[in-house]
Amino acid sequence: MNSIPATNFQFPGQTGFYKGKVRDVYSFEKRLVMIATDRISAFDVILPRAIPYKGQVLNQIAAHFLNATSDIVPNWLEEVPDPNVSIGIKCQAYPVEMVVRGYLAGHAWREYKSGKREVCGVALPEGLKENDKLPQPIITPTTKAHEGHDEDISREQILAQGLASEDEYEHLERYTLALFAKGTEMAADQGLILVDTKYEFGQLDGTIYLIDEIHTPDSSRYFYKDTYEENQRAGVSQKQLSKEFVREWLIENGFQGKDGQTVPEMTDEKVLSISERYIELFEKVTGMKFQKNNLGHPLERIEKAILRAMA
Repeated sequence: MNSIPATNFQFPGQTGFYKGKVRDVYSFEKRLVMIATDRISAFDVILPRAIPYKGQVLNQIAAHFLNATSDIVPNWLEEVPDPNVSIGIKCQAYPVEMVVRGYLAGHAWREYKSGKREVCGVALPEGLKENDKLPQPIITPTTKAHEGHDEDISREQILAQGLASEDEYEHLERYTLALFAKGTEMAADQGLILVDTKYEFGQLDGTIYLIDEIHTPDSSRYFYKDTYEENQRAGVSQKQLSKEFVREWLIENGFQGKDGQTVPEMTDEKVLSISERYIELFEKVTGMKFQKNNLGHPLERIEKAILRAMA
């Protein structure tokens, strides 16, 4: 199975390189080149096998939603010269991720289930069940760790630590809620519920920009709208489109990223099934047919596209 686990290019004028959990980021004086590889991470651990077409799915979903939300907040994206590549403005990133939740799921549910009634300084009401809709969307930021686990952080801690000024943070909150509202509306048009997601922001010359990805399966969780109410009433799991199915498979096989735990074997069958789920999500979220890019050797194709774009 043809996949892109990593890149290792040296471009004219390149000033830096950063390998994220999924993306390889090449820095230039004023621009960034972001390559969505096929790496997959869960519990902040990069899993041992890459997933074919996953990077293309992420990159094209992100571009779709960045273009659709550019009237809400300026964003970093300038062009997509290849299905796996985005090129845009180089910003100074805020070291926090703005997580927004409309439903009690994932990490927030695990915290709630353990007895906590507050996440990132935000109070939660009693009597909620897993996947219940919250009274209104809540923002539960995390730190942005270069390595290891992101940590929950409150608005007060962000301000106290000087990670953003009060005025900047108010803008980040306002943009976050407006983007979530737009994402919710676009998801509903496709028969989906946007459950939770995260946004990252940066600034350049006093302007705040939306950066990185948006509304992808790696950064967001979606439920199917048509079965949501029935499943909640019956107390059964929601069918969802997100990376959560990978986390659930890992948990079932004794892995949550903790010391001493081993990632279960990723067979060809498992890798293919994860790839198919990502493609399903692309088509369901965007309403477009996914076109597999199999033209030429992927690394040669990507390098040529970037060289042309940066010339």
